[in-house]
Amino acid sequence: MPPWISLAFVNRQGRLRNGWWLAAFFLVLAALLFPAILVAAHFNREVSLWEQLGLIAVATIIIQTLRRRPLVEVTGAMDRRWIVCLAIGVLLGGLLMALPALGLAAAGLLRFELAPATPQRLANTIALMLAVAMAEELLFRGVLFQRLIDGLGVWPAQALTALLFVLTHLNNPGMEGATKLWAASNIFLASVLFGLAFVRTQSLALPIGLHFMANVTQGVILGFGVSGQSEPSLLIPRFSDAPTWLTGGAFGLEASLPGLLTLLALLAGLAHFLRPSNVADGKRDYIVGSAQISRSRPRNQRCAGSDSIRGCQRSDT
Repeated sequence: MPPWISLAFVNRQGRLRNGWWLAAFFLVLAALLFPAILVAAHFNREVSLWEQLGLIAVATIIIQTLRRRPLVEVTGAMDRRWIVCLAIGVLLGGLLMALPALGLAAAGLLRFELAPATPQRLANTIALMLAVAMAEELLFRGVLFQRLIDGLGVWPAQALTALLFVLTHLNNPGMEGATKLWAASNIFLASVLFGLAFVRTQSLALPIGLHFMANVTQGVILGFGVSGQSEPSLLIPRFSDAPTWLTGGAFGLEASLPGLLTLLALLAGLAHFLRPSNVADGKRDYIVGSAQISRSRPRNQRCAGSDSIRGCQRSDT
């Protein structure tokens, strides 16, 4: 076989290139999803979000098995540190949506009324949002994001994944006019935030916590739309005569200026406070406030700069 053909499939270390692993992942996912869609259609229903999560998980396990790599390489080790990261993510995700809402209320642009939702409906919605957060983070920050980082580096992977994340939301209700621009900008930056959370911890716990609680706070607690979707809630927001770009309107706070500013602030804070503290002997420690999270890293992974995610990539790209 000519060398140029071989290099199209394997790198100089003799390993299959990341682009082929990405193609294999989506082929496996499609092979699992299409029969599930047919079976669901036969019974006049849709593939549930929990079923979608299961299919993404199975596809991830298959790819990791073929790569002869453990699943924890994708998810992070399910230990005490994983729980700590998840809890921190839940706290920050709540603040991400609570702060812009409080700002609007303090400015007299928003007030809340109690909603008549039942505990059962609220619990069902929370469970649904948990499935959404887990499925989307496993899909967008799992094999896809990690193979892109391995092949292209962190920032190209962030940009490509964020663009794909935006594309999957373009058909949501309310994605039109100026709202589309505000929402797309927020969703793009939210993907960057979730990606940074993974890069700095090498675990899906923090992005899952952020994603889940941001949706719960925005939708179930405060009663805003969640990416244009209306959900049962504890409160009902009532807006004064304010422009949609300031309140987000029916789409939710993720289509508003206060939401964008809060997202930028959290992104900057996460980049500053959640930082690599040590790179030595193939191991990197991460600081989240007072909690330290350790993650073993293959020795062939290089990091250019201990206080930045820039240049952190494997050497087999």
